[in-house]
Parts: sequence; structure tokens; C-alpha cells
Amino acid sequence: MISLVFGDALASSFPFGSRTRNVNDLGNQFVPYHAHLWDMLHGEADGDVLVNWQSGYGSSFLPDLGTYLTSPFAVLVGLFPRDEIDLAVYVISVLKIATAGAVMAWLLRTVRTGPWWVAGALGASYALCGWTLATAVYNPMWLDGLIALPLLCLVGEWALARRRTITGALLVAVAWMANFYTAYMATIGAALFVIARLVIDRPAHVVTAVAGTPRGSARTAAKAERETAAEHPATAPATAAGDDGPDDVGPDHGTPAAPLAGSPASAPRPSVPRLLGELWRPLVTLLLGVGLAAPLVSVIYAGTGEAYPGRDTEFVAEPWQDVFARLLPGGYGYNSPSLYVDTVALLLALTLPFNTAVPRRVRYGWSALVVAVLLSFQWKPTHLAWHAFTTPNGSQFRQTFVLCALLVIAAWLSLAHARPTWRALLGGGGVLAALTLTARDSQLLYAWSVPIMLAGAAALALALALWRFADARRRPVLVVLAAVLLVGMQVGQSAATLAVSDRKRLAHMDDYAPWGERQRQQRAAIQAADGWPAYRTEPGRQQTVGNDPMMVGGQGAQYYSSLTSDVLSRTMTALGGGWTSGGRSVQSLDNPVTDVIFSVGARLYSPPDPHQRWNPRHPGPVVTVRQKVPPLVTVRPPGPRPAYGSSAYRNQELLLGARVYDVPSYTLHLTDRPQLPRTRDGGYRVPARHRAADPTAQVKAVCRPGSSVFLWAPRYWGKADLRDGRGPQADFRGDYPPKRSAAMQELGRTPANGQVRITLTALRGGSVPRGAIGCLDRGKLKAAADRLTGRGATDVSVDGATVRATVPAGSRGTAVVAMPNIKGWECAAGGSARPATSYLGLVSVPLDGKATSVSCTFQPPGLRGGAAAAGLALLGLVSIGAWRAWRARQTGRAPAGHPSTSAASHD
Repeated sequence: MISLVFGDALASSFPFGSRTRNVNDLGNQFVPYHAHLWDMLHGEADGDVLVNWQSGYGSSFLPDLGTYLTSPFAVLVGLFPRDEIDLAVYVISVLKIATAGAVMAWLLRTVRTGPWWVAGALGASYALCGWTLATAVYNPMWLDGLIALPLLCLVGEWALARRRTITGALLVAVAWMANFYTAYMATIGAALFVIARLVIDRPAHVVTAVAGTPRGSARTAAKAERETAAEHPATAPATAAGDDGPDDVGPDHGTPAAPLAGSPASAPRPSVPRLLGELWRPLVTLLLGVGLAAPLVSVIYAGTGEAYPGRDTEFVAEPWQDVFARLLPGGYGYNSPSLYVDTVALLLALTLPFNTAVPRRVRYGWSALVVAVLLSFQWKPTHLAWHAFTTPNGSQFRQTFVLCALLVIAAWLSLAHARPTWRALLGGGGVLAALTLTARDSQLLYAWSVPIMLAGAAALALALALWRFADARRRPVLVVLAAVLLVGMQVGQSAATLAVSDRKRLAHMDDYAPWGERQRQQRAAIQAADGWPAYRTEPGRQQTVGNDPMMVGGQGAQYYSSLTSDVLSRTMTALGGGWTSGGRSVQSLDNPVTDVIFSVGARLYSPPDPHQRWNPRHPGPVVTVRQKVPPLVTVRPPGPRPAYGSSAYRNQELLLGARVYDVPSYTLHLTDRPQLPRTRDGGYRVPARHRAADPTAQVKAVCRPGSSVFLWAPRYWGKADLRDGRGPQADFRGDYPPKRSAAMQELGRTPANGQVRITLTALRGGSVPRGAIGCLDRGKLKAAADRLTGRGATDVSVDGATVRATVPAGSRGTAVVAMPNIKGWECAAGGSARPATSYLGLVSVPLDGKATSVSCTFQPPGLRGGAAAAGLALLGLVSIGAWRAWRARQTGRAPAGHPSTSAASHD
């Protein structure tokens, strides 16, 4: 905690300075999701765990809940004030990191007895690894994987010892529910750990069991081994590390003790099949735990299948000089593996192959495992296996925390067997020097990275010397001094590395302001205007973050998630909506036609966010504009189902059910160029401006005087206005290949002469499609809205995941509910419920003239199958508990000395 706080303070980062920490998805997704959770915990959210009515005009929330908010730590957000939501997420993140360090320290002491303060220091080395400081510190849900890895390794230890099956399965379930994505990687890491323990370490409780020694004797031997190691740590290598003793015994090692009865050193070498046979217990525990988590995991998996497809990313291995550079303090790289563990832990890990007090099998086996895992990062098949066979967008080495854990375990094994000699330190130092020389030309290093690394190596050598001197002279105060030296070096290195990461992230990622006066005004305005479910209140086009509705309230189109539904994204795109993040961050569409379609009765207009560098820094009031709109459920007359075409204006009219736009032909040319290249659809290509003096583009068309002029140019990046650059300018941010799409925007009113003149100030250029200009007749729109209101529902209620509406008697045709037809909606109109039909991407129900009510209920896909799997897993756990209770009763009835006593007591 001290390292994290100190590092953020050095970087002047929130909450210790003026720099925001809300970079990338932390500001756009994670903080808003925690704000929505706060609303749910305090009964202020629109929706429940199944449906989020605030985002995307109604989205499936259980997959999002399982992806972002099911950590046991997440509920702590409810203890903070709503306007301190950023501080709440920060505190939760710090607590998660500290917990990961504590659990790793517990694991290390379970693997082998050793000094408690060293285990704590190395636990902190793992918790403050480079993956945490550079990648996960702004991805709070990934930090659950940081906790899950050592926790799952502990579960594996218990399973090998035939203990705590029920507790282990419950912990597996918690890990997978907290964040299944990193839990998947942590499970692979834990599986490697368990296999290594079986093949390399061969713990006493496993070796004796598979070799035929009674279980009770195995426990006795293990206990005796721990007691011997605690009393005589220098003699521990000869009694507890496997059948291979140390190569030599010097003054620092002491005299080897005689092998204990039943210990690995005296037990016969077990066969590989018998060792592998022990894997069924960890496997059963894992399956039971994942089964308990299945309702959430299966819903997330199904939601992923329904999500808008993300960008395809091709894996590219990183240069080895950059990989090795990330081992050193102070390095930073967005798309390289963050391998940093402080120099103390790293150098101790590198001494393992040279520490002759450690048995050969342990030395070479664990060292080989570390190297093998590192190589797996750079090979595409194994890279895909680490990431569930999909190369992630953004940072491609999200499994790095597993390797950091293995490095820390290797460091512990080297020190816990016997403190490394000068020879071992020189060997590890030589490897570290070679890695540093390889990384010397990397652009990911700071000039002071190597000096700080050297200082850490010197601190370790000095601390070990003090420790030996303290043992020889019986001066425990010197041990305290050694501990302070090592921990102080760790704190300094990790704080400096975090400070560098904080600064670098702000330099190359989008960032967002924490909660402030802007959001407070917006939330107050929305609460004053809110009328859900009679109508929606839109937070507005001038967004602060990608999930404004969850952050400040209301019920808007805005929605950003890894699980944004395909139907929402495609429907809003067809209607002229904009998006970023490859289609998964849907933006608000400020359009009177779509406001009528989606029953948006109040809309906020906020000044541009002053935090964004491209926006003017002038304050302004938050204005709420109200209008009468049809209800959430309307009725469309009988007829063939329409289908979207290529024009966003005509698509809006199809969904509205009336013609309200004129879509004139237009001409486009530069002021110094008569013609521009054309696109395949008949539009124009607009070149980017490289200098302020470059010519602008002029668009000319003829429209009905007084009509509202709209421009639809999803692939254009620049500005547009109706007054030759002297009036208000609308920003368009679209590109190709499409990573983002610009939304349709209103530019103003057609003058009395009907001549429309639009000036385009192209920044990055792009293209303007055929039919880009639409002129809206507001009178026709009002008439269409009145017709929909007259045929619409007379009463609408929303209760969690259920929508009920009363429709006029004799209604025929199709009842359309103004929400995207995401998979899982089932509707009924006077009969049994059936999967909802789609009307141009919205939920719809056929009406036969007899029904007077419509009801729709949502159940996330995958929930039933997941619940069945959880039921089977629960039945398995109950069966294990019942069997153990029966065995305990049988043991209690057995006469003294009965052979079953020891085994039953162990079970």
C-alpha cells in the first residue's frame, strides 16, 4: 500500500495530485460500472441484475455484472459517497493488490517453511509486479486474477494433501465469478504449479501416499519436516526437497540432518503414473468450483457470442531486448510483457540455478518452468492458449502475472532452502548483467533504470551479509536492519516504476476527468427531468465518458462494454449513430426522429467537456429540452416486414413509419479544385488538410426553406458548418478502416432561398457518402409522432426485467417496444410467451386484434444451462460432505486401534 500511494504521489496522480488516473477503459467503463453498482446497492438504478435500462436503450446486465462487478471487493463501493466514486474505485484497487500480496505470502509459507518477513516481502514483490503497475492498476477486475493465482495454487496444495475439498471448490468458484477472464489464466498457472509440485518438489504428503505409506504417517512426516526446518533452517535442504540432496554442504548450510521416516528423501521414487494419478483430486476440485460459477460464466460466454465483433488483431512477438527491458525497474511499454519484479526478488530468482543448497531437481526443474513459460509468451499457439484462443486488442500479454508469480516462487525456493552464497549471488548477478546488456538499446528503459537495478542488487547482497553476521554474532537487531533495507528498496523501486507508468499512460492514452461539477450538474438535471418509463431522459451528445448514463443517470443510447450487443450496434449504425472502439462504444444520437422512435422525452445539452484538449475551455449551463413523444410501446399497421437499406435517413423513416426527410443530390468541390475523386457509392473523397491555409471543401444542395439540415458522413473526420466557417461547427470523427464512426448531426436551418451551403474543414479527411444531406420537415415529424402516440400503449410499466403495456382494443399488426431485440427477450400478447420477433432491430410482438396487453420478460442466454451445471456441482459438494460425515461417524464407532482410524481422521 505504501508503494502504491507513494508512487501515485510522485506522479501527482489522483487522489494525491491534479493528474487524473481515469485513462482508457478505467474512465470509460470501470468507474461508470461501479457507479451503476452504487445505484443498485442504494435502490437508485433503473433495472436489476438482468437488465440495465440506463444504457443502450436497454441492455443485458448480468454478463456485464459478471465481467466487471462480481468481485467480493466491488460491493465496498456502496460505503463511499456517490460523488467520491473515483476514490472508491482507487481504494478497492489498492485493497485488491494488498490482498494479492498477502495470499502469495501465505502460499510461499505453505510451499516451504521460511522467515515470515521474507515471505511477506516476496508477496509484495508479486503484488507490485510490472503487470500490476503498468497494466492492471487501471483494470480493477483484472486484479482479482492477481489474487486468484496464489489462491488457486493453495487450493491445489490442499487437494494434493486430500484436504479442504469443499472449501477449495468454493474458492475456485469465487475466483471464477470475480473475473473469469484472468481466472482462466490463473487456472493455467495454478495447473503448472501443481504439476511442478508433483514432478519437481514431490511434497511429503503426496510422495508417501502414492508410495504406499499410510496417510497418517505422511502427515506426521510432513509435520516433523516443518518443525525440523523451523528449528534448523540451515539443515532443511537435506530433509524436504525431494530425493536429490544438495551438491555440497558449506559453512552457510550446516550439516545435513538424517532423513525423516516417511520423508521424500527416504521414500522410494514414485512412478509417474502414480504421481499423475494424484491430479484427479485437484481436477475434481476445479470442476466443482467452475461448476458452481457456471451460471455467471455461461451467461458471459453466451453474451460474448451475441456481442458486436471486435477488431481482429494479429499476434506479433516482441523483440527480446524489449522483453528483457521490462524486467528492470522503471521500464514501460503498452504492448510488451510487464515482467518487472523488484530487483530483490528477481536476483533471488536468478540465484536458484546456482544455489547448491537447493536439490538439483528443484533448482533445474523450477528454472526450466520459468524459462518455458517465458518462451510460451512469444509463440503464437501458446499465446493463443493463454488468452482463450483469441488475441486480445490492446495489451497482448495479459497473462504476464503468471510468470511474475513463478519468479517470486523461484526466489522463495532459493532463499527458504538456504540463503544464497556469494557464488550463487555472482551466478545470478551474471545472468542479470547479461539480460541488462541485451536490453541496453531498448526504448522502453529510463536512463536511471540500470542504476536503480544495481542499487537493488547491492542492497540484497548487503542484507544477506548482515543476516549472516547477525546469525553468527546472535544480534537480531541486524536482521531487522536487513529487513528494513530490503523492504525499503522494494518500496522505492516499485513506487518509481508506478510513477513512470502513471505518467506514460497519460501521455499516450485517452484520459477522462474524475467526478466534478460538470457531472454533478448533469445528474441533478437528469433527476429533475426523469420520467421513466413514461419517457426516456437522454444525458446528451456531449458525453464525458463512454458510459454517461451509468455515471450521471438517465436512459440513453450510450453504452460501452466488451459485450455490447451486435443488434444494438448495427441498428444504431443503420440509423446514423456514431461509435468508437470498433463498434462496441455506442454514442448518443442527437436526432429528433430517433428521439420519437425511442421515446426520448427529455434531452440534456451540456457544454463541451473542458477536460478534453480539443474542446474549448468555456463553462456553460446544462440545458434540458423536453418534448412530447410516443410511449415506449407503439403499434405498427399490418404489412410486410421492412428491411434497412443504405441510407440512414430512409432507415429512420422506415422505423418511424412516415416520410419526413428530403434527401437532395449535392455537389462537393474544393475552393481551388473543380472535381474530387468519387467513392463507389457515388459520394466524394475529401483530402486531409495539412496546413491552416489549405482549401476547404464546399457542399451545395437545395432544400425546402425552414427545414432542418443534417449531415451524415460516418467516414469523415473534420468540421462542418452552414456559415462559411463563421458559425457553430459540428465535429465529425469517423475513419476508415472503421475504428470509429461519426454520428449524423444537425447543422442548422435552410435559409429562405433554399440554398444549402456547407463548409467542410477536413482535419484527417475521409469520405462523404451519396445522400449525405437530409432536410427534415418538422411538421411532418410531429404528425408522425402524433399518429404513433394515438396507436401506442395507453399504459406502460417496467418492473426489473419485465415490460408490460396495455394496447388499444382491436389493435392489429405489430407491437414494437423501443428497445433493441437482444437475444433473451420473450414476449406474449394474450397467449404463451415466445421469443420476441425483430422489427428493424427492435423487440416486437404480433397482434391479432384480440389482445389488449403485451408483456415481455428477459432472461439472459446461457442462464438455464449454467444453473443446471451449478446444481450438479452443488449436488457433488453435498455428496462429498455427506460421505465425510458418514465416515466420521463410522470412525467414532470403530474400536481403538482399528485400521480405519488414521485414514478416517485424515479425510
